[in-house]
Amino acid sequence: MDIYEDARTVSRADLAAWLRQLASQLETSGQVFYGAGGAIGVPEQVRCELEIEQDGPDEFAIEIEFSWINPRPAAGPTTDEKPAAEHTSTTDEQSPTDEQSPTEEQSATDETPAQH
Repeated sequence: MDIYEDARTVSRADLAAWLRQLASQLETSGQVFYGAGGAIGVPEQVRCELEIEQDGPDEFAIEIEFSWINPRPAAGPTTDEKPAAEHTSTTDEQSPTDEQSPTEEQSATDETPAQH
């Protein structure tokens, strides 16, 4: 779906000025402005393509394309889940010197061979 398209014949100097204007917009505001008040925000990382074509002996085209996918916002917790801030873990709170050795009863069960 096209949002905006503008095709016209311009001089090489005007084309260079337009490309500088686009570059300045991207650099200063992170947006590209188009038409009579339209603007689109451009993320920090985009896919960029430069394509140079020859369609006949005297016909050439240079296409510059930037594309990206906006990330979808993360869904909030469901009724079964608690927000991450409410989750606590005692193992994270122990320092390496707080490690406990297994009790004698735990050691005995760990060494007992499995019975079939």
